[in-house]
Amino acid sequence: MAQLFFILLVAGATAWFVQSIRKIIRNISFGIPFDRTDNASERWKTMIRVALGQSKMVSRPIPAILHLFVYVGFVLINIEVLEMFVDGTSGGHRSFSFLGGFYSFLIGFFEVLAFLVTLGCFLFFIRRNVLHIQRLRSGDLNGWPRSDANIILISEMVLMTALFIMNASDSILQTRPETMHHYKSVGMFPISSFIAPLLSNLSSLNLVILERTCWWFHIIGILAFLNYLPYSKHFHIVMAFPNTYYSKLAAVGQLTSPENIQNEVKAMLDPSFVPPAPTEGTAPLRFGAKDITDLSRKQLMDAYTCTECGRCTSSCPANQTGKLLSPRKIMMNTRDRIEELGHLADQNKGVLTDDGKSLFNYITPEEIWACTTCNACVQECPVNIDPVSIIIELRRYLVMEQSQAPSELNQMLTNIENNGAPWQFSGADRLNWQ
Repeated sequence: MAQLFFILLVAGATAWFVQSIRKIIRNISFGIPFDRTDNASERWKTMIRVALGQSKMVSRPIPAILHLFVYVGFVLINIEVLEMFVDGTSGGHRSFSFLGGFYSFLIGFFEVLAFLVTLGCFLFFIRRNVLHIQRLRSGDLNGWPRSDANIILISEMVLMTALFIMNASDSILQTRPETMHHYKSVGMFPISSFIAPLLSNLSSLNLVILERTCWWFHIIGILAFLNYLPYSKHFHIVMAFPNTYYSKLAAVGQLTSPENIQNEVKAMLDPSFVPPAPTEGTAPLRFGAKDITDLSRKQLMDAYTCTECGRCTSSCPANQTGKLLSPRKIMMNTRDRIEELGHLADQNKGVLTDDGKSLFNYITPEEIWACTTCNACVQECPVNIDPVSIIIELRRYLVMEQSQAPSELNQMLTNIENNGAPWQFSGADRLNWQ
């Protein structure tokens, strides 16, 4: 019965996770398709260096080291979790113990990693809730985002503690004559050995109950964590890899030039130019972006990849001088709008309908016009997110479709149109520009 329950539990959790992933893929597909299949070798190098190698984390050494503890521990401890899945399916115990001495080394190594994960999560929790690091106590994180971070940190510490108690109980049961036939004498327990003396007075039955309880708690916790990821900022664990692969390889300051805008310019400069006819059944592309459906799928992928670490906002010169702009908030608001339309599509059997809102219900013109397009946020982002590209598209919409540009910009555009330069001097007065 235990094996059957385990198999059904894993199957159900996996199905739920797959369904959540399918919804996120559906939500990302609301955006405009993009083609970044060029230069595959460089893209693989970027993904390995940035996502796998954490190369952009090192600019801030303390969080980089703590994140390395959590990241490496999270990845490698899953090898032990794999054994737990084999045990749960087969009804065995420590199925990989046939590896002998190497297995004992692995168990000890995983315990050290689990301790480092616990230490990293604890110090991250202190940084967020006691030291109040500036970028981690910003108003952008009020409400669910702040709770989300703490839920993950606490959950990780509790799961690692359960693992230590499980191993401590196991190590004692390995020495009891009545249980050692099942609890094989294997493993090194450098961390759990400090807990074992506290449990040594328990009966063998109580130790078995404690060991099994922690085992099931750990498994259920992992499956719960798996299905929590798609609803959390920690989904970057998954999204960082495809997002860095599809990173922009050109210079970060290079702006895009959409084909529909190019066609309009060509038509104005060349009367003989005939723009291509729109594809039948599709609406003409908007100038800029009013909503997430006007953004590229890569930009929507960026929103789902955001770790909410705040490095972008803390390095933004506009934010540092008191402007309303926060690149982190831009990405969080974009993701909120994607999720809102996703829920709307769920209610309409997968069909996306107009709810009368837009991305401007989340992001104000004051925010996007505060951006200097310096790309400091892009440079700082540890997973190559590009908030500036979204800001540029929102600006394009305001200027080209709504004629809602700041007065200073309108004056400059008028000067360019009349004088061929942004200053209020004619071409004949070029020497006065100085």
